[in-house]
Amino acid sequence: MKRLSEIGIGVSVVIKEFENDDIFLKLMEMGFVPGEIVTIEQVAPLGDPISVSVAGYNLSLRINEAEKVLVEELVQ
Repeated sequence: MKRLSEIGIGVSVVIKEFENDDIFLKLMEMGFVPGEIVTIEQVAPLGDPISVSVAGYNLSLRINEAEKVLVEELVQ
């Protein structure tokens, strides 16, 4: 497994779990749930924040939030 913050632009991953329950509640309200597919859309010029596509919409995440999301790359 990798952290969402380590994934490159255009790569799709599946959310597996969260390291922190506090961040889980916040992200769950926005469609981040285990099993959901997330695609990295853009990264800011200085690397923070990142834009991801999840559950049919785009969402910006700070790197420190993305570090707490453990994901697995989709097999192509």
